[in-house]
Amino acid sequence: MNEIKTFKSEDIAREGLAAEKRIRQYIRETPLEYSPYLSSAGNCKVYLKLENIQLTGSFKLRGAMNKLLSLPKQEKKKGIITASSGNHGMAFAYLTKKFNTKGTIFLPKIASPAKIEALLTYGAQIKQYGDDCVKAELKAKETAENKKLTYISPYNDPQIIGGQATIGVELSRQLDPINTVIAPVGGGGLISGIAGFLKTHNKDITIIGCQPVNSPVMYESIKAGRVLTLESLPTISDGTAGGIEPDTITFNICRDLVDKFILLSEQEIKSALKLILIKHYLLIEGAAALPVAAFLKNKEKFASQNVVLVISGAKISIDKLKEILCN
Repeated sequence: MNEIKTFKSEDIAREGLAAEKRIRQYIRETPLEYSPYLSSAGNCKVYLKLENIQLTGSFKLRGAMNKLLSLPKQEKKKGIITASSGNHGMAFAYLTKKFNTKGTIFLPKIASPAKIEALLTYGAQIKQYGDDCVKAELKAKETAENKKLTYISPYNDPQIIGGQATIGVELSRQLDPINTVIAPVGGGGLISGIAGFLKTHNKDITIIGCQPVNSPVMYESIKAGRVLTLESLPTISDGTAGGIEPDTITFNICRDLVDKFILLSEQEIKSALKLILIKHYLLIEGAAALPVAAFLKNKEKFASQNVVLVISGAKISIDKLKEILCN
């Protein structure tokens, strides 16, 4: 296995500020919405960072936009390849159409039908491979190398992480102080960007990552001290499910900057998703419900704090939504 590279918090903060200038005109500054219900439940002040209403429906546009705009013109002209369980692919498809760049997206065969349908609306070229995100990622990388094209990782890339760090840039001007940020973790790009930027400016902030019990790959890898290859069970949090690249730079970042991980059951995730729909009238996906579920599971520990829950995306199938609402 290749040695895992280092990308420190100061590097992330620097790239985050560069990304802020590079992508600002193309993205939304998403609202930070106060939650009366959750604040009352935890005797604190809870705010929802609404990345579910970002363009393309998730935070992923930030990183993909920053990476694409960082590429030399010749690389963009030749074409680019990525892999995604859905939201990164959506951002990628949106950008290739917007900037008239040829692109191919590899997805695992377990990818959400709702996300695949959405990708096709952008005219994306899709190839499905394997039963896990990391298998699709490795196949995409292999294809890019063979065809001498640029591979854009969903998370294992400094510019991707820097793009996600712009959430931290926005939070720093939207709320002061911030005591705790809770964010979902799949490959780790989102929480790496947020943690790297915010901890560079405030060492005392607490960063909490959350994953489903059915697919806690980053959590178990950090516990083991190395990236593990683990089988994942089905989860409504499909956006965080699956393996991670063996040499990902997010491993060291999550190990060093994420203060705690909270694992959630399927029922806890579904209940949190339903709660946000009922109390905030917001449609969110399974991964976006993880921070809400994590907060509720540990609400007594956040008394008197300012707590930010990162609501990462909105893509959920009608069938899954019906299942949650009817049970």
